[in-house]
Amino acid sequence: MKALAHRATDRRFILSRYRIPLRKPFELIATAVKRFVSARHKINFQRPSRVATLATVTASVAAISLGTALLWPASAASNSRAAAPRPQAVSHAAATIAFADPAMDSRTARPGAAVASVHDARLQFVKAEKAHKAAKRRLAQEQAAQQTQAAQSASSGSSNSPQQIASAMLGSFGWGQEQFGCLDSLWSQESGWNPSASNPSSGAYGIPQALPGSKMASSGADWQSNPATQIRWGLGYIQGLYGSPCGAWGHEQSTGWY
Repeated sequence: MKALAHRATDRRFILSRYRIPLRKPFELIATAVKRFVSARHKINFQRPSRVATLATVTASVAAISLGTALLWPASAASNSRAAAPRPQAVSHAAATIAFADPAMDSRTARPGAAVASVHDARLQFVKAEKAHKAAKRRLAQEQAAQQTQAAQSASSGSSNSPQQIASAMLGSFGWGQEQFGCLDSLWSQESGWNPSASNPSSGAYGIPQALPGSKMASSGADWQSNPATQIRWGLGYIQGLYGSPCGAWGHEQSTGWY
C-alpha cells in the first residue's frame, strides 16, 4: 500500500478514456487546503466571506468526486448499466400490485362513479323540465286555438240569419235538414223570422210567437233580442208537443195555430 502511494506521488495519473494527465486527487485537496490556510494568514485570520467559504466547499466536493471517479473500477460502470433497468422493473411490479388491489380500484373508481351519477341525474332533470315546458306550450296553444275558434263561432253566429241558426240547430234535436222546409214555412207565417215580432191582441212574442214571451227566459236571459235563444226555445216547444217541425206545420195548416 505504501509502495502504491509512493508510486502515485511520483507519477501522474492518466484518465483511461480521455488520456488527460491529472494529479492525484489527494494532492489537489492538499493544495486547496494550503491555499485556503495561506489566504487566511494574508487576511490576518479574519472571518472569511460567504463567497470564499462556498468556493472552498465546492472545490473540495469536486476534488472528492473526481478522485472517486478515478479510483472506481471499470467494472462498476458496466454493473451500473446492467442494473439500470431495475427501477423500471420495480416500478412496473408496484404498478401491477396496485392494479391488482381491488380495494384500491374501488377507491379510485368511486369518485368517477359519483360524478357519472350526478351527471345522469342532471340530464334527467333537464329532460323532465324540457318535457314539462313543452307540455305547457302545447296546452297554451290549444287554449288559444279554442278561444280563437269560439270567437270566430260567436262572430259568425251573430252575423248569421235566423234561418241559418235554426238550420244549424236541427241536428241537436235529432232532426235532419228535410225538416227545415216545414220550419221555414211555419215561422215565416207566424213572425216572418223577426225576433221582435209581437202580437198586440194575444201578447205572443218573438220568432216562435211564444205566449207569453217570458216563457223563453228558460232558454236564456237575452230572450227578447237574441234569435238563437228564441229559436232554441221554439224547437224545444215543437219537439215536446208535435215531435217535429213538419208535425207542427201540419197542425198550423189545419187549425191556423200551433
